[in-house]
Amino acid sequence: MKLERTHKIFNPPVRTLMGPGPSDIHPRVSAALAKPVIGHLDPEFSNLMEDIKDLLRYAFQTKNDVTFPVSAPGSMGMEICFANLVEPGDKVIICRNGVFGNRMEENVKRMRGEAVMVDDEWGRAVDPQKLEEALKANPDAKIVAFVHAETSTGASSDGKTLAALAKQYGCLTIVDTVTSLGGSELRVDEWGLSAVYSGSQKCLSAPPGISPVTFSADAIEKIKNRKTPVQSWFGDINLVLSYWTGSGKRSYHHTAPVNAMYSLHEALLMLAEEGIEKAWQRHKDHHLQLKQGLENLGMQFIVPEAERLSQLNAVTIPEDKNEMKIRSGLLQKYNLEIGAGLGPLAGKIWRIGLMGHSCNQKNVTLCTEALADLLQNA
Repeated sequence: MKLERTHKIFNPPVRTLMGPGPSDIHPRVSAALAKPVIGHLDPEFSNLMEDIKDLLRYAFQTKNDVTFPVSAPGSMGMEICFANLVEPGDKVIICRNGVFGNRMEENVKRMRGEAVMVDDEWGRAVDPQKLEEALKANPDAKIVAFVHAETSTGASSDGKTLAALAKQYGCLTIVDTVTSLGGSELRVDEWGLSAVYSGSQKCLSAPPGISPVTFSADAIEKIKNRKTPVQSWFGDINLVLSYWTGSGKRSYHHTAPVNAMYSLHEALLMLAEEGIEKAWQRHKDHHLQLKQGLENLGMQFIVPEAERLSQLNAVTIPEDKNEMKIRSGLLQKYNLEIGAGLGPLAGKIWRIGLMGHSCNQKNVTLCTEALADLLQNA
């Protein structure tokens, strides 16, 4: 058998990433990836694992003992939360206001649970009143699931209020913070969140492929008292923790992506050096600058200001403009990536990210000036 193509070393173009993820990574994070590989059970790597867990607790603002990075992207973090907490027959109320509520529903179905959907318009936050009505109508519900920062629309929901309602009616929570961790106010302990998952490639500005998760003591108690085995072997917390437990006690579960963990550690260290609240404020400040520039170009945000994410800006495409042509032009002429709309918003909006290392004044200026050029000459 012969190769069908001629192959050579791959040299990727240098892009500025201002889409819905991944984001640009800092040279310090890139350098961490290139450090020498060591074994995933090496005592030095075990020490690094403990550092990562501590830094993640800071990022999540939690003291949860069970806080660690899953060796897989955010979708696996989501699956681990649902696989461990949902048993066959469990009723789960899912707040859906975009693409990722659909994925939550699919997870519940695959775990043979019963999904009760609470729908809000795409581009709007989850309505707490609708959730309370669903909780009253379903007193046997065990879990409430919602997306804190909906990447498909740029809408931010009130996690504190939603979690308080869930607790009032005796439910645990599963919360998607893939786009919010490191970029929006998120206080896992103060808000009383039960199981939370995120991703490495957005506001943390580490390479894609890692999913930070954290579980409250109440969530772990439910997992330990399951009547049925966890459907996912890889994602079974009881097994994973044999690897992510304290230094010196680890047993083999899987081979962690060692160099990716180096880079996540460096990104988290940089977040701690900046300060979590300063990072939240930086995203807000540059969002306001980008907002002014986009509105000057005639674009409108689809999310009301009070419900709007700073790090994911969903804006309407000016009339009579070819969205794909302009988006392609940004990539070809300016090496600038922005995102298209998804689902019912496809062809109607652009999603412009200001995430992590990509969230800076230089990128705000580049984006607005490049769009002004292409829109004028389209």
